[in-house]
Amino acid sequence: MLPPQIRELVPESQAYMDLLAFERKLDQTIMRKRVDIQEALKRPMKQKRKLRLYISNTFNPAKSDADDSDGSIASWELRVEGKLLDDLSKQKRKFSSFFKSLVIELDKDLYGPDNHLVEWHRTPTTQETDGFQVKRPGDVSVRCTLLLMLDYQPPQFKLDPRLARLLGIHTQTRSAIIQALWQYIKTNKLQDSHDKEYINCDKYFQQIFDCPRLKFSEIPQRLTNLLLPPDPIVINHIISVDPNDQKKTACYDIDVEVEDPLKGQMSSFLLSTANQQEITALDNKV
Repeated sequence: MLPPQIRELVPESQAYMDLLAFERKLDQTIMRKRVDIQEALKRPMKQKRKLRLYISNTFNPAKSDADDSDGSIASWELRVEGKLLDDLSKQKRKFSSFFKSLVIELDKDLYGPDNHLVEWHRTPTTQETDGFQVKRPGDVSVRCTLLLMLDYQPPQFKLDPRLARLLGIHTQTRSAIIQALWQYIKTNKLQDSHDKEYINCDKYFQQIFDCPRLKFSEIPQRLTNLLLPPDPIVINHIISVDPNDQKKTACYDIDVEVEDPLKGQMSSFLLSTANQQEITALDNKV
């Protein structure tokens, strides 16, 4: 701020004063935007995309003149791969990173009760991969079922059928389910008018929660028994040993959730304005 006597001596100083006022306004806007973005980044930012699954297999007939024991027995190899459609990101996500588990169930009559399941489950030390391969001996076509469990972040749950019918939700995050319950309570005026902490259950709530009255704070705990793991994606497939089918690939598109690219831009904005305190210190020095 210029002293009054300087402003009197230099009429053009008003332009400098206006510039200072504009700079203060700009700093306030940036700080407010930083706070807004910091709050937004605390919440999940997802968008739905299509993941295309490719399922194929090869067949290796037995060779009577094979040197190794593997070649003398007919075998097939199943491949399960996939990629995100319209993926413009520089860092391509590995196929396995979309899943919590993958189970391939082979024909039990052909491979027996101890050898008909092929399982992959995510662990904290999982190395991501672009696909899965299963190799087995055999010279006949095999029926198989693929069970794919998506890795939802944050976790999602399938609702108890009664609760699902009441809220019109099949599978959702815990926070979204509680929000839907609160909306149902408000819409149907179930909150006690004298003691706001309590919910007076209507007949549907009584059937689900098995009590005439409960505290809203009890709902998260009571939900535990009403939430189940999400349904897996189920794909039935034939592993063919017919030479004419070797070049055929089955394709399936499934919906997956990925981080919104906007989240990266917002993080970049926070980083680019992280030196705001340094700028303020320099301003004071000036």
